[in-house]
Amino acid sequence: MSVALIILAAGKGTRMKSDLPKVLHPIAGAPMLHHAMRAGAVLEPERTIVVAGHGADQVEAAALDFDAEAQVVLQVEQLGTGHAAAQAHDALAGFEGLAIVLFGDTPFIRPETLETLVAAQADVTVLGFEAADPGRYGRLIMEGDQLVRIVEFKDATEDERAVTLCNSGVLAAPAPLLLDLLAQVGNDNAQGEYYLTDLPALARAQGRTVGVVACAEAETLGINSRAELAAANAMFQAKARAQLIEDGVAFMAPDTVFLSLDTTIGRDAVIEPNVVFGPGVTVETGATIRAFSHLEGCHVSRDAIVGPYARLRPGAELAEGVRVGNFVEVKNATLDTGAKVNHLSYIGDAFVGAGANVGAGTITCNYDGVMKHRTEIGARAFIGSNTMLVAPVSIGVEAMTGSGSVITSDVEEGALALGRAHQVEKPGMARKLFEMLKAQKAKQSRGS
Repeated sequence: MSVALIILAAGKGTRMKSDLPKVLHPIAGAPMLHHAMRAGAVLEPERTIVVAGHGADQVEAAALDFDAEAQVVLQVEQLGTGHAAAQAHDALAGFEGLAIVLFGDTPFIRPETLETLVAAQADVTVLGFEAADPGRYGRLIMEGDQLVRIVEFKDATEDERAVTLCNSGVLAAPAPLLLDLLAQVGNDNAQGEYYLTDLPALARAQGRTVGVVACAEAETLGINSRAELAAANAMFQAKARAQLIEDGVAFMAPDTVFLSLDTTIGRDAVIEPNVVFGPGVTVETGATIRAFSHLEGCHVSRDAIVGPYARLRPGAELAEGVRVGNFVEVKNATLDTGAKVNHLSYIGDAFVGAGANVGAGTITCNYDGVMKHRTEIGARAFIGSNTMLVAPVSIGVEAMTGSGSVITSDVEEGALALGRAHQVEKPGMARKLFEMLKAQKAKQSRGS
């Protein structure tokens, strides 16, 4: 069955106390909206419709960043969930498949749950959950396998409040039926708003079947405050770490490691304490990420070692067996097989050839204040400590630079390049200089 997703993302999120639209607050380095879109993507939807309102331009940019084919529609006034879903009317024109209404601030629904929702046989299917503490959730009132109605806590009888099957807000129905039901939703309530929760009763009044698919309560967690956002981040991290451990990754202190939504780590990789993975990181089998390193937008190949205290920025590509050591930063650079940059260096906009050794304190001077320039270091080259490579510049295969050199022109294969001033020695001058300085200091002390 073809599927369309309608993701409600129009809310301001007043309790967040932020200028940022609620659905753009990040969990594991990605906006909540991306989590919802990612879960729905497993269904290979024919259409993905995001309903934006507050901060619509920002929400649209985020939606298109995840899925360039997504359609963003505007809810000018926030008049309830039913009103929000109805804004998808034009975007659903001609679509006869199943429409699923999701929420951009409910990031943890599993793809498997959505697949179960698609497979359900009822005309309208509501996603519910058994709540440990039902609190003020809306209750799902059932007769056999059919949903009779959704009752809000404030309107429920004592018997109805005893029901623990609660409403997540997520529902599915064929698109034409969904639009027909939404057109019938009224706003005769204390808030004067249009609610999705009216749909089951409207469907039953037409003789339609209304069923429920149940999921774990944790999947339905909605994020409405900074405290809930922090709790959601902690929940994501614990689950993601546990899954990686199950998959064969070795964590020395898992609670100190922070992952992103798309972090990929291969089996037998070793992750030491206090490592942060930003978005876009892949670490292959057998690699080691040592303590206090920060990685984002990079690829670390098999058996490479990174850190401690290393930073890999976007575009860093480390081949097999590469060594990147303490206080080394790599950005938009490829280090070929077995290359080593072990200490206190910056490698940016560069290629470092296989087996090359970059000495401590080396800097690729890639920025002239306006443009970025590239450095090429050949295979098995040796870059002496404290070398400044002023790009654009190329160091040949098996070439060498002397320590403390400033290299401003290309070095041919196998050559030694020295780019430093000639050393001048003046016998006895150090003692004379110190005596002069001490005398000046004593004179200043007497004057004060």
